[in-house]
Amino acid sequence: MQEAIVELVQTTGFATITWQQLVMMATSCVLIYLAIARGFEPLLLLPIAFGMLLANLPLAGLMDPPSGSGAVGGLLYYLYQGVKLGIYPPLIFLGVGAMTDFGPLIANPSTLLLGAAAQLGIFIAFLGALLLGYNPMQAGSIGIIGGADGPTAIFVTTRLAPELLGPIAIAAYSYMALVPIIQPPIMRALTRKADRQIAMAQLRPVSRLEKILFPIIATVFVGLMLPSAVALIGSLMFGNLLREAGVVERLSKTAQNELINIITIFLGLTVGATARAETFLTWQTIGIIILGLVAFAGGTAGGVLLGNVMCWLSGGKVNPLIGSAGVSAVPMAARVVQVVAQEEKPGNFLLMHAMGPNVAGVIGSAIVAGVLLSRFG
Repeated sequence: MQEAIVELVQTTGFATITWQQLVMMATSCVLIYLAIARGFEPLLLLPIAFGMLLANLPLAGLMDPPSGSGAVGGLLYYLYQGVKLGIYPPLIFLGVGAMTDFGPLIANPSTLLLGAAAQLGIFIAFLGALLLGYNPMQAGSIGIIGGADGPTAIFVTTRLAPELLGPIAIAAYSYMALVPIIQPPIMRALTRKADRQIAMAQLRPVSRLEKILFPIIATVFVGLMLPSAVALIGSLMFGNLLREAGVVERLSKTAQNELINIITIFLGLTVGATARAETFLTWQTIGIIILGLVAFAGGTAGGVLLGNVMCWLSGGKVNPLIGSAGVSAVPMAARVVQVVAQEEKPGNFLLMHAMGPNVAGVIGSAIVAGVLLSRFG
């Protein structure tokens, strides 16, 4: 009887759990707390954190591949194939496009420049990774974290450096979720108080025809210029066309709700499940996390600095805070601009102005991804 009890205990996770797994489980619980109690992008952070928890439960085998003929792999292993094969990121872009109003960007095309400037962090991290000994493909995958766009980071990494997918995906989505913490100090440090209080003029109305033509023209232009970016840009613009066409409301609502919600659950759980203790707790991962933070901070700084230039050139008509929304964490980065602006001057409404560079950042990060894929893919 005693031997049976001992044998039973030895087959449980309690007998095999390691300190590394305990660390990862504790980390996942902290992320769950941030998602629920602090509201840090819970739609992303909660599935990622729980996926991390599941993957580090000993003997569960949820991410194990089939071990032989006729064997069955773990549940998350099969769901992860959508990440590995690059299926989920374009579908996420489809949903984002269907939920996004490109009107602020069309009304103020100059905000495209802010979205471009916010890609500075990608190149800073790319050069930093090269100096630290990463090869160009790995450096490009690390740098794309600076775009603050999880699906784009996954899409690029699966093609250039799949061995780094776990830490890069975790870093990209974690920094997206932590936008409200990371960005405000940088925004305040790089702007004057008087400039942060600037109230911008109301945007011009954008016609329905303009909104319909924009996704078509953008798809053709970017597709001809960078064919490697078509999967992302094409999905984004198709989702937006569903929204603006006005004749496929059912498809538009499906893309905005059921489709993107299902893909977000699958993507979040499986991205979190890549953070397994045996592969995640390494110096390489720590280096990627640090470079990712540098990339994200550099992107925010690049957008704000160009915002300062545009403020000066416009004679004080552009609030430089909107430049920080050039990173493509939609719509969180734009909301952060609104929060900081309200703190500086109650009643100052910058959300729609910030949505212009925010949407431009999505397009910009997809274009940079296309450049990296065409150069190193």
